[in-house]
Amino acid sequence: MTVMNPQPNSLTRLLCGPLAAFGLALLLAACTSPSASNASTATAMPASAPPTSLDAAVSNPQRSAEARARDIYRHPKDTLQFFELAPSQSVLEIAPGGGWYTDILAPYLHDHGKLYEAQYDGPQGSPSAQAQAARAAFARKLVAAPAVYGNVVVGTLHAGQFSGFPADASVDRVLTFRNIHNWIKDGEIDANLRAFYAALKPGGILGVEEHRAAPGTSLQQTIDSGYVTEDYVIAHARAAGFELAGRSEVNSNPRDTKNYPHGVWSLPPSYEGDDADRARYLAIGESDRMTLRFVKPLH
Repeated sequence: MTVMNPQPNSLTRLLCGPLAAFGLALLLAACTSPSASNASTATAMPASAPPTSLDAAVSNPQRSAEARARDIYRHPKDTLQFFELAPSQSVLEIAPGGGWYTDILAPYLHDHGKLYEAQYDGPQGSPSAQAQAARAAFARKLVAAPAVYGNVVVGTLHAGQFSGFPADASVDRVLTFRNIHNWIKDGEIDANLRAFYAALKPGGILGVEEHRAAPGTSLQQTIDSGYVTEDYVIAHARAAGFELAGRSEVNSNPRDTKNYPHGVWSLPPSYEGDDADRARYLAIGESDRMTLRFVKPLH
């Protein structure tokens, strides 16, 4: 960015005009050079600098067009505001997958906060080939854009234990998006919730977004369909020590009937099953979701 010279005021014009012949070199220099303070305040930020507001983080060019297309279903700005996210916080995202939320969290927290990513190992501690491929793609994403992701720390969640970063009452937020059903299937839900509680500072917040089942849905139906009841999530979070601090309908979808041949995976973006139903599922959109805020008590 080019810094324009400031226009001289009337006094400077007088001193730099007729009086210049009397040797006032310093005043003459002042007529032609900006002050040090002006030069410093006019310096442009590098083009690769991360955004500093949540709006800018959501709209940052690092996000792909495919990722942005999901915003109408996932409402990232409203969701993160509901979780009371701030740019100076330390945030632990659980099981980031392809990094849909990482693409927003990393630039938002880059300058003043900290982002930890916990890859989920599953009950056996040996990720499937598909999960390993997803992790490799996620690692490539981080390496490819160090200006955005250079401060991200990646670790592991296994059997209710974190490794790779400090997680002992040291983070402000633990966030998880559409993962609870996997931990129920794996028998890891309670161990993981206890780990989240231990990782958070007193007063810290656990933010949960999850596919929402109709009340009365059985545990086996949850495992088969991917839909979880709010009562189940709340009861197990409370058992881990959390208090329910708020519910939001920001990610609700009344068009979702929750009754499909391939469960929640029939809907976008997965579209499992017969392509003949793709238009119908697209019209429904992504799943109906609970959005819950839990807090770790101060005492």
